[in-house]
Amino acid sequence: MTSPSSPSSPSSGHEPFAGFDAAARGRAAPEPPADLRTWLRDLAMGARFAAGGGREGWLRTVLTAVGVALGVCLLLLAAAVPGMMDNRDHRRVARDIVSVGDHIEPAPDTFLLADADTTFRGEAISGVLLHPEGPAATPPPGVTAIPRTGTMVVSPALKKLLASSPLLRERIPYEITGTIGKAGLTGPADLYYYAGSDKLVAYGGPQQHGNADRARRFGAHSNSEIRGPVFDLLLVTVLVVLLLPVAVFIGTAVRLGGERRDRRLAALRLVGADIRTTRRIAAGEALFGALLGVLLGGVFFLAARQFAGHVTIRDISAFPSDLAPDTALTVLIAVAVPVAAVAVTMLSLRRTVIEPLGVFRLGVGRRRRLWWRLLIPAGGLALLVPLFGTVKGSASINEYQVAAGVVLLLIGVTAVLPWLVEAAVARLRGGPVAWQLATRRLQLNSGASARLVSGVTVAVAGAIGLQMLFASVDHDFVFDTGADLSRAQLVVSTNGTTSDQTARDLRQLAATKGVATASGYLRSQATRPDAATFTGDIADRVYLPVIVGDCKGLRELAAIGADCRPGSTFLVPPSSDDAVGGTSAFLRAGHRIDLNTAWDDHYVGTPRLWTIPAGTPTVGSRRDPTGYRQWGVFATPEAIDGSRLFEPSSQIMIGLDHRQPDAVEYVRNTAASFGVDTYVMTISGTSTKASYTQLRRGLYAGATLTMVLIGASLLVTILEQLRDRKKLLAVLVAFGTRRSALAWSVLWQTAVPIVLGLALACAGGVGLGAALIAMVGRAFQMDWSSVALMSAIAAGVVLAVTLLSLPPLWRLMRPDGLQTE
Repeated sequence: MTSPSSPSSPSSGHEPFAGFDAAARGRAAPEPPADLRTWLRDLAMGARFAAGGGREGWLRTVLTAVGVALGVCLLLLAAAVPGMMDNRDHRRVARDIVSVGDHIEPAPDTFLLADADTTFRGEAISGVLLHPEGPAATPPPGVTAIPRTGTMVVSPALKKLLASSPLLRERIPYEITGTIGKAGLTGPADLYYYAGSDKLVAYGGPQQHGNADRARRFGAHSNSEIRGPVFDLLLVTVLVVLLLPVAVFIGTAVRLGGERRDRRLAALRLVGADIRTTRRIAAGEALFGALLGVLLGGVFFLAARQFAGHVTIRDISAFPSDLAPDTALTVLIAVAVPVAAVAVTMLSLRRTVIEPLGVFRLGVGRRRRLWWRLLIPAGGLALLVPLFGTVKGSASINEYQVAAGVVLLLIGVTAVLPWLVEAAVARLRGGPVAWQLATRRLQLNSGASARLVSGVTVAVAGAIGLQMLFASVDHDFVFDTGADLSRAQLVVSTNGTTSDQTARDLRQLAATKGVATASGYLRSQATRPDAATFTGDIADRVYLPVIVGDCKGLRELAAIGADCRPGSTFLVPPSSDDAVGGTSAFLRAGHRIDLNTAWDDHYVGTPRLWTIPAGTPTVGSRRDPTGYRQWGVFATPEAIDGSRLFEPSSQIMIGLDHRQPDAVEYVRNTAASFGVDTYVMTISGTSTKASYTQLRRGLYAGATLTMVLIGASLLVTILEQLRDRKKLLAVLVAFGTRRSALAWSVLWQTAVPIVLGLALACAGGVGLGAALIAMVGRAFQMDWSSVALMSAIAAGVVLAVTLLSLPPLWRLMRPDGLQTE
């Protein structure tokens, strides 16, 4: 056999066997660093060994490639997310309406439109009613023509939902004449429709006397929310927490088959290769597996992309063509992964002595040192400390400094983990056979066990820290509405209605299946009695709310008590927050007000004067079920002629019977029959900023993919470790060891490191969370629920993967495992 490197001569200062290396180095100068040609030659030889090592070699290489490929696939998905979100946003903006002015005159290219959004069993459905005013009206994106009256075009997902949901079909009864194309949808799971309607009337100048907008084309400019430094901190931390475990798993994957590789390296030393050459050959094997993993990861990504249209995570779906990774990021991944494979292999062999008859780890019998491992998280903390208390207001943050600090803190957790595992398992003694087999294996190779759970540890630590930050800043993005959900859960609102119509709507809603209580009122406005004498200054107007409803409805808004009867009126003064200059002078018993509030550039129409009855009592306001305090003139229908009110709108509050699971859907169906200007709003105790909601959805989607990667990578790693011990397992069974004992030993070998890893992850996660909370200047608070949840999820994933490895373990314990070549 030809040696991988030239045999050493006396002048070179090297002997052909590793046992003489130390003496040789003492007599001669060190070997000069290898040039590029030598590196390429040895890397190529390692690649040939990986590709031509027979069935065992190929199996090892394939397992390494699969482990790397899973990480590369997720990295490519992460690189594709910005482009995917950008494509979704462009299509969303393309179907929005561009406002070209308050007064658009009817023309051959104009059309009327009104929103017809609804919700069905938690799924948001967007709808638009359209009516062309001329033959040249432009259809919306993804549609060839504006639907005729009574017909609609729907997204494929909505078409499928309508076919399976008669209750929803009753609410959206238009005839389906086509489907919306990709250009008009944000994703394949988008629930959207356009319907033709001849009941649309354009708003007047000041948004009056109508129920629809007039437009010439679709398409608007994207108006993104101002995110602020706290949001930027959340975004950077989310990206680090989601992607760092991927890098850890790739580093673990390239070290699969370490024991078999060591035996091959010892054989190379036996035929004359020096230590540096064997390390470069080992790096070549890892490089070949990594390159194969990059190619396989690209195949995995392309295959996964084809299923993107069938997957929806937290309301996010994408067309396969949307998942196109950024070119620069793709090149970076393709280059960085193989380079990292070579670097990891060279570092892993740095403390290894490869002898002709075996491989020895430097430091066997000497415990790992802790001090330098603590320097890594200390460096991360040093980067974050200067930012304590600075992430607030409109200040900008250094994203690179934050990312580097978080990365070092999380890597510090993985650096401490091998020391912790070694220190803990060194003290384990005695116990059943399975326990002794497991602990002895851990004591012999604690580093491999630590690597097995290092990715899980990083993921859990990052998730705990991130959840603590979310809990700390939640009130910056989530606001309490003050709503009282015990009084009502829905509000049905209708614009441009009348007192009689409101009374009919109230009776219909009260009789709807699943409705427990229903109360409502009519809301309009009045102004000062001499408003008609003003000629244009909008500042001269005074707006005074006028509320008309029965006693039951008024009691929901004010502290009226038992004094209400038909014909009663009440005055409710505004709070300091609602006070409008000049209103107090007109909100008095016996004073006259004008019920006509039409105002364009000047007063429109004729005055509708009405006198507040003398002796009208003043009462205090009460928060309505939505959390808002109404004020103004309160009157029963007998006290004021509802037909004199200007553009009144009704508000009907619904309390649901929760024993009826589809109660809210029956209410929406009833409200849909009231007309175009009727809307159903769900009363919520909190209100959340849209960007914050999208970030949390993205976190959950990314965390789901990361957990899938964790499980798949762990399974590959465990299978490779079991394959390395195939002969040992077969020997133990041949000598009478129970198979159940070996199975339990595998479980214990996984359980002990994961318990230690989770304990360290909790400590590291809490430390990371404390640092992030200090950056936003908030008081430290523990989020025990997130700690328990993340730990439980990680333990469940590891347990499931271990159970999946038992069938291969059973096969490896068969007698044919004793065969050798």
